Amino acid sequence: MAEQGTTPGGKRGYAGTWPPRAAVPAGGYIPAPVSIWPPIVETLRQWARAEAGAGRLLPWVPVAFGTGIAFYFAAEHEPVLWVAAAVAATLCVLALLLRRQRLFPAIVMVAAVAAGFATATWRTARVAHTVLARPMFSVTLTGFVETRDIREKTDRFVLRVVSMESPRDTTKLERVRLSVKKGTAPEVGSFVGLKARLLPPLGPQRPGSYDFGRDLYFQGIGASGFVMGAVKTTEPPASGGLVLRYAAFMQGLRDAIDARIRTTLDGDQRAIATALLTGRRDAITTPVNDAMFISGLGHVLSISGYHMAVVAGVVFFAVRALLALFPALTAGYPIKKWAAAAALVAAAFYLLLSGAEVATQRSFFMTALVLMAVIVDRRAITFRTLAVAALIVLVIMPEALVHPSFQMSFAATLGLVALVQIGMPNLLASPDHSVTARVALWGGREAAMLVLASLVAGLATTPYAAFHFHRVTPYGLLANLAAMPVVSAVVMPAGLLGLAAMPFGFDGVFWAIMGVGIDWMIVVTQWVAALPGAVGRMAAFGTGPMIAASAGLVLLGLLRTPLRWSGAALLAVSLVWAVRVPQPDVLISADGRNVAVRGGDGRLHLMRSGKDAFLVKEWLAADADARTPADPSLGDGVSCDESGCVTQGTGGALVSLAMRPEALADDCERAVLIVTARSAPQGCAASVIDAERVRRHGALALRRTSDGFAIHAVKPSGVDRPWSPAVPGDGESEAALRVPGTAPRPAVDATPAEADLQGDD
Repeated sequence: MAEQGTTPGGKRGYAGTWPPRAAVPAGGYIPAPVSIWPPIVETLRQWARAEAGAGRLLPWVPVAFGTGIAFYFAAEHEPVLWVAAAVAATLCVLALLLRRQRLFPAIVMVAAVAAGFATATWRTARVAHTVLARPMFSVTLTGFVETRDIREKTDRFVLRVVSMESPRDTTKLERVRLSVKKGTAPEVGSFVGLKARLLPPLGPQRPGSYDFGRDLYFQGIGASGFVMGAVKTTEPPASGGLVLRYAAFMQGLRDAIDARIRTTLDGDQRAIATALLTGRRDAITTPVNDAMFISGLGHVLSISGYHMAVVAGVVFFAVRALLALFPALTAGYPIKKWAAAAALVAAAFYLLLSGAEVATQRSFFMTALVLMAVIVDRRAITFRTLAVAALIVLVIMPEALVHPSFQMSFAATLGLVALVQIGMPNLLASPDHSVTARVALWGGREAAMLVLASLVAGLATTPYAAFHFHRVTPYGLLANLAAMPVVSAVVMPAGLLGLAAMPFGFDGVFWAIMGVGIDWMIVVTQWVAALPGAVGRMAAFGTGPMIAASAGLVLLGLLRTPLRWSGAALLAVSLVWAVRVPQPDVLISADGRNVAVRGGDGRLHLMRSGKDAFLVKEWLAADADARTPADPSLGDGVSCDESGCVTQGTGGALVSLAMRPEALADDCERAVLIVTARSAPQGCAASVIDAERVRRHGALALRRTSDGFAIHAVKPSGVDRPWSPAVPGDGESEAALRVPGTAPRPAVDATPAEADLQGDD
């Protein structure tokens, strides 16, 4: 607003206004009109210029790169590699040429998106292999054992196939993952022969759920199954190669560590200790495993940034303290840099020992960058460090972007880095009052930082836990505050000392100390899991709310001006959006043998011709239903005989699962929807989901509308990806699914993301 002053003629007016104001009529005063928009626009421009200032661009590059990877996974069919690469290269060259122009930031972001898309396309082409399309029985396999997992009830191993013979199929696979009786899994590196039943990789259990088959594809695994009979170890026809020898060595080291831990600990104590040191966590019993995740301590079982930071921190301070005992070294040599180098070596060894999962790789790169910053005398914990670590992971494994481990790990780290750079300077500032000084002296600031760190990390990972696991942890802060100090000060240091003492035979005492700390952690998890309301269930929602939440977290973390609060607005929108996503009325499994129908009570009722506990568990979790697959109430209102099952859906309409031809005639007259492996008779008044439709489109979710059913499929028409290849006939148009007595209408066949955009009218 212009300043009021005196004009040369002695009259009061407004100086510096443009355009000039009209003359004021004699005897009156007209106030100048004031517009609020120019100041707002100018303020927004200032904030935007500040956000685009020097040093602010790099943290946004991995965000744009990841966006390109997300576009790749959203494509309906495989992109053309050379086209994607040419576009990315052209945009990168253009960004280089325009580096001194005002459009440079925008061009860099577009080039990063294209580079992410091209990198993901190249990665898929590099790992391309055959994926099993149909089950195979009595398959004779020979090959090398690459990995082995010891689980609670069964063991599992990955076989690199050398030869594959089947009496009815000529499919050749490169790798398969097989389950075997507990204690009978062959050694890593051995050459074995066996017979197995193979199944296609497990796909999503419902539209929008996690695609396990995609994970297996990028691991080079084309099928899963189980061993039939004995596994015979024989002499290999050729060497397995250097990579296999390395895998065998590391597996032998993990087994040796586990064997030493077994001499002192057993049960869940041993399983958790082994998980913390070697990354092998499948042997933890189900009650303890569930309690860990319900209480919010499940992250302890996945080796990530916390574990890597503890390992590097313990080694760094131990080496530095040891070197500080020698005054000559302290005075004349950079012992701090030596300690950082030793910590880097220890972190690299821990990465290899733990199996180098996505979260572990991210945390290693992050830790390595921090330690190298110490070595070269640079600031260690910055957004640039996080950005470089993210870029490294995404370039090496673009598929990590859609994995919950990557999403939760980087979300938590982003929140903690923001806390370090924004919150800690305020908390660590010199106190002005004596009371504050006394509190700080007694560790008040450290306690506040611990609470804030747990709170920030927990809130940052909540959207991803709700999306992938359909639960939140209301008491996660309480569990972390009670257990993590013990894990940091007792469990992990004792484990590291145990590893160091193993070659000398003095490791037993350290495993015992580790067991005491693990006992405390188990007590805390079970206590918190038993609190009222500890299980925070969340019904499934689509990718739309999760993308909005992710954008909100990024804006809150990376922006520095008040524009960051737009991230909070996005988070609020994502929350409202997530709770308003309508749930399906009918769920149909990929084999057509399990059908869940939402009854008048709002809960799912199950019709099935076969038992699949994992499938039912996934359906119930996605529906925020506390029941277990064995709960008898799942069958309430369901009538079954040898011909099939029938139950009432919402509004009293009948839904049928017909298993014999004689059931179809009656169901066509009475039911509104029939699921069957048979062909429906001519003139059937009911809507029919037959085996052919399920075979082409996988698991289905149906939502009742005013004139029919909206269909959402795991594999909508036209989708053809390497990990989920299209079935012949997949491009055929869908027949209308309609309620009897209504006009035909095209079926709504959408991807999970599109389905989530259909809010309640």
